[in-house]
Amino acid sequence: MDYLIGVDVGTTATKAVLYDDQARVQASFKAGYSLYRDATGMAEQDPAAIVAAVKQVIGQAAAKADLVSGKLLAVSFSSANQSVILLDQDHRPLTRALTWADTRARGVAEALKQEPAAVNLFEHTGTPLHPMSPLTKLIWLRQSQPELVAKAAYVADIKSYLFWELFHTFKVDISIASCTGMFNLFTNDWDEEALKLTGISRSQLPEVVAGTSQAQGLLPEVAAEMGIPSTTPFVYGAFDGALSNLGVGATRQDTVAITIGTSAAVRVATDHPVIDPQRRLFCYAIDEGSYVVGGPINNGGAVFQWAVEHLVDARAARQEGVDAFTLANQVIATTPAGAHGLLFHPFLGGERAPLWDANARGSFFGLTPLHTRADMLRAVMEGICLNIATVFGAVEELVGRPQQVTATGGFAQSAVWKQMLADVLAVPVRVPETFESGCLGAITMAMKSLGLIDSVDAVQQFIGATDDYQPQAAQDTYTMIKPLFEQVEREVSPSYKAVADLQAKLTTEDK
Repeated sequence: MDYLIGVDVGTTATKAVLYDDQARVQASFKAGYSLYRDATGMAEQDPAAIVAAVKQVIGQAAAKADLVSGKLLAVSFSSANQSVILLDQDHRPLTRALTWADTRARGVAEALKQEPAAVNLFEHTGTPLHPMSPLTKLIWLRQSQPELVAKAAYVADIKSYLFWELFHTFKVDISIASCTGMFNLFTNDWDEEALKLTGISRSQLPEVVAGTSQAQGLLPEVAAEMGIPSTTPFVYGAFDGALSNLGVGATRQDTVAITIGTSAAVRVATDHPVIDPQRRLFCYAIDEGSYVVGGPINNGGAVFQWAVEHLVDARAARQEGVDAFTLANQVIATTPAGAHGLLFHPFLGGERAPLWDANARGSFFGLTPLHTRADMLRAVMEGICLNIATVFGAVEELVGRPQQVTATGGFAQSAVWKQMLADVLAVPVRVPETFESGCLGAITMAMKSLGLIDSVDAVQQFIGATDDYQPQAAQDTYTMIKPLFEQVEREVSPSYKAVADLQAKLTTEDK
């Protein structure tokens, strides 16, 4: 038996899945690390901890494989996007990795949105102006820490840094590059206007390669540490969202992929760049000649977890002999659709699509003395789905009505949530039973790179059993609610900065 390893480098953990050469899962492994956060909006990782985690899980996967009678064909990577690491002339980190979740560049993003260059930047790069973007992070670093930026010989992301540590080659796949806000989707090169804004030169950035490109010549000490041959090819892959689409078979324009984990995302694949004239959605590359259009959403399962922690009676859960999440789902399932007219906007952590406003805040709208905690729990889950529907609607405007939605993530553990998503979107929802879509997408790219398959569309044969959910009668209720949900969102949005400033002031005074 021959093997492939798919690696998913995430925000708080790295996973590795060992597959055979028919893409059947043999084993999986996970290693966690810290995400350093504070009240300023900092969200950083230790690059060395991530490299150590990657080596650990690859080593564990290799140890599980029979590499005496079989061969490790390739290792391929999915990773979080929009990270920034400043490196010295020897490619040693001068900073930790500023992750996508770091919002300290929010002032830069707000100011840049008002500049004439904003429209051109978006039209060229497909990346909305937001603190998550490496473009705004680099401008913020130059403004806040100019001496540090002056010392930087190179600017990396976590994947290009990882490949440097493994191979001493400074390259990155086109997918990760396209998420930086500095890559021109139409010239397939770093964008001149973006580079001028950041003060970064081409020579400081990694070489951009196809996602199916292979790195060869693993450093001998690294190969020995992981217990794999130094000749093993490592395939660059793509960013995690693109590979999640690939891993669930959403490779064509008629299928939208939705992920609901801690955060959420809505994405559809296209064969050409599609730029949203209203600047609500991103457009990033999957690989050369393939793209993904959609919106990332800050507020997914983390908001539901907040609601369960604050709205579920722990004593009642103990009396029922179930955990709080199970009780919450039981309560929601027995509460009428629409939560008796209570709306919830789930922007507890600011919001990316469709608002692109780090100051966005959550709210209940329509509370009366008749509403109960059950209504509030239902409204929270509905609010997450309705926010997803807003982004879904924008995607539909650009690429047309999809035939189906394929959905993955932790939300799939909740039957009521899966049915609710189908009802809110008013479209069939297919949920694969396997959850590691990013790793499957990664090894599909490796199989194409190795010539084992002709096209990534072949991933369809590797996807296992699915559960299908058809819209039910509740869709009529949500059709009625959606316009009001979006109206309230529009009318409240201008007040987000004021309330965020007020909260910051009162929090400072409390200290």
